[in-house]
Amino acid sequence: DECESSPCGMGQSCEDPNKSYMSQHDFICTCDNDASLVQIDGPATCFKDECLLQPCGVDQTCEDLKQTLTDLKDFTCTCKNGVQATGGKATCEVDECESSPCGMGQSCEDPNKSYMSQHDFICTCDNDASLVQIDGPATCFKDECLLQPCGVDQTCEDLKQTLTDLKDFTCTCSNGVQATGGKATCEVDECESSPCGMGQSCEDPDKNYMSQHDFTCTCDNDASLVQVDGPATCFKDECLLQPCGDDQ
Repeated sequence: DECESSPCGMGQSCEDPNKSYMSQHDFICTCDNDASLVQIDGPATCFKDECLLQPCGVDQTCEDLKQTLTDLKDFTCTCKNGVQATGGKATCEVDECESSPCGMGQSCEDPNKSYMSQHDFICTCDNDASLVQIDGPATCFKDECLLQPCGVDQTCEDLKQTLTDLKDFTCTCSNGVQATGGKATCEVDECESSPCGMGQSCEDPDKNYMSQHDFTCTCDNDASLVQVDGPATCFKDECLLQPCGDDQ
């Protein structure tokens, strides 16, 4: 066994595949810090500085303080943000949202926290999720009424107009009905003002503010006499309706 004499030296392993006396000078030396570095019939050329093998890659710095063939896997990999790891690559996560780059009234999301993918954080307005910006604060409306949350048939007022006081706007119907943080229900029952008068019944089929002047007046003494958007023409003399027939 040619390996008995330790021909490879420190920091290397020795293997003699064929121990026959007739097959000498075929032992193999392999570097302990890199199995790809081998030599037949003699010591392999091994790197004392493990960083020469670029174990940290190109985006991290490597340092091997001891630089011996016996102290293996003691090198350190350091990210540009200071994160370190010993004996292998460091995980260089950088959450760009930690520095609050979006400011007040906006939420921040960093989908990829790798050091190599910076400037990809997303700012989203809290008062409108459709307003976003990558790598910087989004342009948000302080006055929530600019987004027309009340529609066109109601008036909107946002007294505070800040990015932190959200859903505090008021929607007001033309009849004075109000709601905070959303559209108001502007129901108007036109029959409340008794537009039909005495002797008639009133019905408002659609009480929405946008559908006015559709109430119906019906004569109490003759359901066939009706009028839309005003009093019906009813007979005061009930005999005109011939309730007695022809023989009376």
